Amino acid sequence: MAQISFHKVSYAYVVDPILDQVDFVLEPGEKVGLVGNNGSGKTTLFQLIKGNLSPNSGEINRMKDLKIGLLSQHMSFSGTVYDSCLEIFAPLFRLQETMHQMEAAMAHAQGDDLQDLMDRYANLQEKFLQMDGYSYESRIRGVLTGLGFNQDQWSMDSQDLSGGQRARLGLAQILLTPYDVYLFDEPTNHLDVKTIEFLEKAINDLQATVLVISHDRYFLDKVCKKIFHLENQQLKVYQGNYTHFQARHKLDLDLYRKQYQDQQKEIKRQEEIIKRFTNMGKARLIRQGQSRQKLLNKMKQMDAPLEAKKTILRFETKVQSGQDVLRVRDAQKSYDHPLFQGVNLNLYKGDSVGLIGDNGTGKSTLAKAILGKVPLTAGSIQLGANVQLGYFDQELADLDLNKTVMDELWDQYPKLTHYEVRSYLAKFLFVGDDLFKTVEELSGGERGRLSLLKLMLSEANFLILDEPTNHLDMDSREILEDALKLYEGSILTISHDRYFLNAVSNKIWALEDGQIHEFLGNYDYYLEKTKEEEDLAFDGGPSKTSRKKEQIRERQEQKNRKKEKENLAKLEEKIDQLEKDLAQVDQDLADPDLYQDLDKTMALSKKRQDLEDLLAQAMDQWENFLSQ
Repeated sequence: MAQISFHKVSYAYVVDPILDQVDFVLEPGEKVGLVGNNGSGKTTLFQLIKGNLSPNSGEINRMKDLKIGLLSQHMSFSGTVYDSCLEIFAPLFRLQETMHQMEAAMAHAQGDDLQDLMDRYANLQEKFLQMDGYSYESRIRGVLTGLGFNQDQWSMDSQDLSGGQRARLGLAQILLTPYDVYLFDEPTNHLDVKTIEFLEKAINDLQATVLVISHDRYFLDKVCKKIFHLENQQLKVYQGNYTHFQARHKLDLDLYRKQYQDQQKEIKRQEEIIKRFTNMGKARLIRQGQSRQKLLNKMKQMDAPLEAKKTILRFETKVQSGQDVLRVRDAQKSYDHPLFQGVNLNLYKGDSVGLIGDNGTGKSTLAKAILGKVPLTAGSIQLGANVQLGYFDQELADLDLNKTVMDELWDQYPKLTHYEVRSYLAKFLFVGDDLFKTVEELSGGERGRLSLLKLMLSEANFLILDEPTNHLDMDSREILEDALKLYEGSILTISHDRYFLNAVSNKIWALEDGQIHEFLGNYDYYLEKTKEEEDLAFDGGPSKTSRKKEQIRERQEQKNRKKEKENLAKLEEKIDQLEKDLAQVDQDLADPDLYQDLDKTMALSKKRQDLEDLLAQAMDQWENFLSQ
């Protein structure tokens, strides 16, 4: 039985429609991801589910006595960190106090009064056990530790917490509270990878329904078996995790676009026939034309597909670097204590390296040392021949908040013409009045796009990116990923975005305990190898010979993955060409004069069928690639 159901639910803010005729069902125990662009209505949907808003039309049905917990991005607390968690168990403490009172009463009761007290006490004790009355302290300790609070921080006043700490405390509270339905709004914000992994496990362990809004695609893959996609006021349900949704949604868009184009061609064809019949002047043909017009008027016409405006991102290099791009030897950086020491690294032309590690381990410091912005305590860093650096700063400190958007770009690249500046900004969705906004007025995502544009125009052949996806929505992240895959230079990127690391990295540098360990693969490969190393630790570890064999195998796997990427790129080029050929044939078939030549018409029709068959085969191969 459904816990929550929406039937033709619509909601508008004043006169602005947010949701239109939305239908869905939430079944007990489902784990669902809610995705959509900023402003698509995700938070509004949460408020409707919670009951904080009422729909303008339609029905929302909830099971009786359903307990719904909502993690919002703005929560309030009181007392210490530990007390904020302890207060969740207030009903348990009240029950415990009642039991203590009954214990005192039983000491003096006799006969039937004693039996009655004992029966009531037994019932309360069973309820106390069901509420985990003997384990609440260990649960609090486990959740606080898992979410990154060390024991010294448990006594901190919650009013003194940073924004990130408050977000984690909100997570702790909701995870400790027993709800039937959990609503999480961007729960991975302000979390490092280890904390996100703890949250993934905690959510998967919940014996309840979960609906989560998140831009973290890897997180959605780990916890969700269904995706709700909000777009253009409509909600569509997709079975499977985010990766399956992404592939299926693209196919749906392509199919809808083709169906719309086919319908438009058919409408145009019918209109030409009607016009021809009407112009002939014969009564019989005029009646046929009128009959066709009636059928055409009754046809339910498809809405034109809304093509989303997209940033056009392409990183070019002005000059080619040498084969050796970066050489780090015995690098050490210390403040009050060593951040890292004895670091030896090599980065080669074409490498795309993901630098990972817990917060505070020195990742950004190492990047700034490579850039020459921070001096090493010991050791050396050497760039190769013809290496030209480009840098994306997660703090976006390269932007002048007082400048207009146009001046920010033009001052960086004064040789550009007025037309070129406006053209580049338009490609990054800065148009009209946006050009004259100050940088301070821009959102985080807009500032991120502006920084990426400046980086793109630098034509650097070695990009150092510090959390480049932090301020980007999902579409912008995918655009950045596609651009970096085509980039012919070298990349070093610091990121907590595991999906992004999987997409762009062919090496992982893991910074742990002041040392960097190299893995010849993407993030999933790093996870696989670290798990193997943990398992081997129980058996005394691998021999020197086996490690050598493993390194050889890793290099071969890396070559195989590169070959697979090349094959996939060729297949996508083939699909693109087939779609263009098919569009050309459709254009030829739309010519009314064609139908005077029967042989040519039949040949074109056969060619169209052959192209459709080839396109279907290519799409099947493409889907198989994605599912591997």
